Amino acid sequence: MPLLFLRFRTCVMLSINNLSYFIGDRPIYDEASLHIKPKDKIGLIGLNGTGKTTLLRIINGEYTIDGGIVSKSNDCTVGYLNQDLLSFQSDDSIVAVAMQAFKEAQDLEIHIEKLIKKLETEYSEELVFQLTKMQEKYETVGGYSLQSKAEEILEGIGFSTEDLHRPLKEFSGGWRMRVMLAKLLLENPSLLMLDEPTNHLDLPSIQWIENYLKNYEGAVIVVSHDRKFLDNTINKIVEVSGCKLNTYEGNYSFYEKEKDLRNEIQKNAFENQQQKIKQTERFIERFRAKATKARQVQSRVKALERMDIIEGIDDSTASVNFKFRFTQQSGRHVLRMENTGKSYGEIKILENASAHIERGDKIALIGANGKGKSTLLRIIAGTEKHEGKSQLGHNVTQSFYAQHQIEALHINNEILDELKQEGTDKTEQELRTVLGCFLFHDDDVFKKIKILSGGEKSRVALAKTLISNSNFLLLDEPTNHLDMLSVNILIQALQQYQGTFIVVSHDRYFISQIANKIWYIQDYQIKEYPGTYDEYEDWKAKNQKLEKPSSAKKEKPKKNKNANKNGETDKELKRLENKIRDIESQIEALENKKKEQEETLALPSTYGKPDIQAEETQKYEKIKADLEQLNLEWGKLIEKMDEEF
Repeated sequence: MPLLFLRFRTCVMLSINNLSYFIGDRPIYDEASLHIKPKDKIGLIGLNGTGKTTLLRIINGEYTIDGGIVSKSNDCTVGYLNQDLLSFQSDDSIVAVAMQAFKEAQDLEIHIEKLIKKLETEYSEELVFQLTKMQEKYETVGGYSLQSKAEEILEGIGFSTEDLHRPLKEFSGGWRMRVMLAKLLLENPSLLMLDEPTNHLDLPSIQWIENYLKNYEGAVIVVSHDRKFLDNTINKIVEVSGCKLNTYEGNYSFYEKEKDLRNEIQKNAFENQQQKIKQTERFIERFRAKATKARQVQSRVKALERMDIIEGIDDSTASVNFKFRFTQQSGRHVLRMENTGKSYGEIKILENASAHIERGDKIALIGANGKGKSTLLRIIAGTEKHEGKSQLGHNVTQSFYAQHQIEALHINNEILDELKQEGTDKTEQELRTVLGCFLFHDDDVFKKIKILSGGEKSRVALAKTLISNSNFLLLDEPTNHLDMLSVNILIQALQQYQGTFIVVSHDRYFISQIANKIWYIQDYQIKEYPGTYDEYEDWKAKNQKLEKPSSAKKEKPKKNKNANKNGETDKELKRLENKIRDIESQIEALENKKKEQEETLALPSTYGKPDIQAEETQKYEKIKADLEQLNLEWGKLIEKMDEEF
């Protein structure tokens, strides 16, 4: 037993056993347990208010627990990115703030500078020896390359080279949060905890972070409502539900299938037990007064007392069961923009741009921060001055949701009164139905706005927008601060919405479910892809793939001046292209095989049978390893083609 315990300890970096934590009389955790291994990539999910951020703060040592044990291995270091860092300010440049991660190297640098200055007036062999040792140590900790690492990460998450030496205080809260994220990544803790990191990142930065986390050497816990981000970065889901921590060995897509399976099993077990309880109670009630049945009655009473009660399934899904309606349909042409221009000083956003929106268009406006997405929404809403023409069509009534709509809520109003003031013709019962879809049930509707969390205020503001009788919606980052259930409700609402809308969002799953057109700003023009986000991604990937070989061929005369007349260079290029195509086919086949294996792991015939599950898991890991190797080979071949041709 001691040997087994020792082995368990060596493979667990952080252990939570029988955790209990209360806020007043309300339990947040009740004998919850979780074990984190060094390479775990964990997605921490659950409804708002269930205690996700609380758990991170407990692990970080900020909160004192009411019961249980939280233990860390001696070499476990924790880095925590939380929303409080939005308010952090400094006069230092952002690269200097990020470099604070390298405290040891910075201390060495200061010491080296002092020794060099001292040597100018007090030269001695002892000082030279000290300087040499310090410089060697500085080189060992990577001191000479630390700034380039900091710059690489800052640029990876969206900062331009010109931004790096600007003071942190000049940036907005979202951009300051990025700097703190960069600092945390540079600290390289053995356990990295990120609370909603994608809220302040654009799509290119999210994709950069995804790649970084995939290759991160330590363990990661991510709280996020972005299911595509979770699918691409984590290998384990921990769901906070019923004051417990429930673990699922796989990404978010695997969790959805596995949870459905577990719920089905528990539901059947619950129903069977309830039926057995009712039968037993009927027997007891019927024969309680009969002396001849006394022993059997007592036996059944004791059996009921000893029974471990199976809990029923809390239905955490929600659906929108009302119709969003407006008093008048818009004309066919909702918006026309012609020769539209917008600049902020020397910063150009749009130049002679044109766009056209027709009734029924569901548009997702995507792209990097700073390209002008929110500016374009404000131009369409008529709240931003601009050059050129932007004109709404016949009978178009619009409603604009953005962060300032949350701030515009009347804090002393009750939630129900806030919706009543929107001036729609909906009855109180209809408004209660709307609020129920946004997770405000029963007496919740009488809560004051001022006591709501940021996510709850977002839901109220969204509900107001969606009942506004508008036939044209403008939504700027509506999923920020919403949990997955609330995002799902918004998806359902927009899918059944009969009007027209344009949405700015970085949540790829969300826009893949609601948009039939994609807009992006490029070369100061509004570009349109006439299809869904998934189709747009495929189109973009194919274009990028086609561009690489063509650019390689253009470079060939320049980079291969000594190519022989027999066409050896062309043969080598053709051989590489064939090999790349072959590997791409293998990758596609393996990806399909991986999906099939994930489905096998979720089957009832696999789940719950340790031997079969272990065998199928081993097959799954082998497929993942082969896929990773093929992707590595593909990357090397692409690099070779770029370098040689």
